[in-house]
Amino acid sequence: HVQQVESGGGLVQAGVSPRLSCAASCRPYRTYDMGWFRQAPGKGREFVAVINVSGGSTYYADSVKGRFSISRENAKNTMILQMTSLTPEDTAVYYCAAGPPRGGSNWFLSGRYDYWGQGTQVVVSS
Repeated sequence: HVQQVESGGGLVQAGVSPRLSCAASCRPYRTYDMGWFRQAPGKGREFVAVINVSGGSTYYADSVKGRFSISRENAKNTMILQMTSLTPEDTAVYYCAAGPPRGGSNWFLSGRYDYWGQGTQVVVSS
């Protein structure tokens, strides 16, 4: 079992580049693929980014490529989402997700992940 807590969200103003963190509470974190999803009001949960167990492979949604960067620090049981060049379209509750490595290339499917954080809200003002 993995308990995850996100932090780093809030009201984002011009020039601010939030850094979201996901801290896992148990060691199995280091054996999981880790990802970020987001959900805007009235919309479904949307894939953002994923990083594999070793940290050597990442995948991003087209909407955030070149703007967001995902990383992990396994020794600290922590996953990071560095966000830059934010627009109001990035406003959402952001969730971290974890699951054991699986075959295939469907990293964007929420059903691949077994454990979820409680979410942290990011509001981007225009």
